[in-house]
Amino acid sequence: MPAALLSTTHIRPLELKRAPHLTTSTAGLQDIAEKHITKGLGRLRDHVFKEGKGLREGRQLLDFSSGIGVTSLGHAHPDVTAAIIAQAQSIIHVQCAIALSEPYVQLVESLLAMMPDPSLDSFFFWNSGSEAIEAAIKVARTSTKRNNIIVMQGGYHGRTSGAAALTRSKTSFFSGTGPLMPCVYTTAFPYWHALGFPKDTPEDVLVDHAIMQVENLLQQQTAPEDTAAIFLEPVIGEGGYIPAPTRYVQHLRELCTKHGILLVADEIQTGFYRTGKPFAIEHSGVVPDVIVYAKGFANGMPISGIVTRKEIMDSMAPGSLGGTYSGNVVACAAALATTRYMRTHDIAANVNARSEQIFQGLKAIQEDTANGGWIIEEVRGKGLMVAMEFKDPQSKLTSKHHLGDNVKLPAYLSKLVQDACLDRGLLTLTTSIYPVLRMIPALILSEEEVDEMLRIMAESVKEVASKVETQARA
Repeated sequence: MPAALLSTTHIRPLELKRAPHLTTSTAGLQDIAEKHITKGLGRLRDHVFKEGKGLREGRQLLDFSSGIGVTSLGHAHPDVTAAIIAQAQSIIHVQCAIALSEPYVQLVESLLAMMPDPSLDSFFFWNSGSEAIEAAIKVARTSTKRNNIIVMQGGYHGRTSGAAALTRSKTSFFSGTGPLMPCVYTTAFPYWHALGFPKDTPEDVLVDHAIMQVENLLQQQTAPEDTAAIFLEPVIGEGGYIPAPTRYVQHLRELCTKHGILLVADEIQTGFYRTGKPFAIEHSGVVPDVIVYAKGFANGMPISGIVTRKEIMDSMAPGSLGGTYSGNVVACAAALATTRYMRTHDIAANVNARSEQIFQGLKAIQEDTANGGWIIEEVRGKGLMVAMEFKDPQSKLTSKHHLGDNVKLPAYLSKLVQDACLDRGLLTLTTSIYPVLRMIPALILSEEEVDEMLRIMAESVKEVASKVETQARA
């Protein structure tokens, strides 16, 4: 590019008495946030993160949240950082309705090689997971010429208007904002607690119950010929990190095929090796009609998308999909670098090895009842989506404990354990209407980092349980 085109000497600088001030102190930043950032944005604590490398936030915190499953290759991964810098120095924005960009098309090429089936060959990129869900809704309704959508009890699909209408994990995501988008119907997900079954209920019983519910739904509330899509998270996320049983996913596929309904796999949190395979639905052997993805495939840059069969995507008229920033060239470059790393390194082997290590360690903590393990009701998840559900004084199913009926446990033991972990330098998350602690670390975590997490978790569980026991004896 000619140097003259980069010159800004014709822009006259303002004569300022002093340069614009920007606060840098932690206390000052926290004060501005308290006064001027919406209270609708909740935070775990008012830490101010300034740097991160790998699984470390600054020098203190071991990050087992990865920005809610976003920094899949860890903070400031050198390959992704280099791609972002190089692209920003070349061209920083190419509006997708005006022209193509090289990273956009190359990213499609990279993703084609990662799809669970060659039939998934037509792509659209947007910015966030919620927006990608909105696109999936639009594509499903347009291609089927039907309106109704079925979602899972406990499912989460986002907070924008249409996505929030599909969300069934917590009312806090849409309370007071109705009326929500109509034509959405809810069916049971095969999860023992939500169904009101004991924890030791066989999986086949849970699946049979959930199948009966969805088949009744199609006869009583939304006729198949009126139903555009069934949206499914292969591992329920905000609902508590519960993997969908294979037989249930296969039955949904059969139902959708029989009635011309689209099966939409929401892989926003589960995609890109999070569960040990490129996409979590691959564990069931099922090929969905649409995959929605975001989070971990650009290692922190905002980009999302959907993929489906060409004949489905081609139902969309030119201009019906798009957005100012959709498929931003810098975000595409970051996603291209991230997926290239995933395709050239054995990420799956590390995910599966560290997953086995984590689950063995957490189950050992649970079984060590003398050191607090009794407060843990269940350890579950898939790959590096890891959850611990704690006993719940509000639940008839999980409130029983060895201290006796006269001792009522504190609510949300998950939050108490989370706080104890954070005090020791481990960042975790909570989820669900039940007391569930979840961990979703970067896919590159090491054996030593897992050992560190397990040590902190054991200490934290023991501390919280000890306080409960002490209060019971008082």
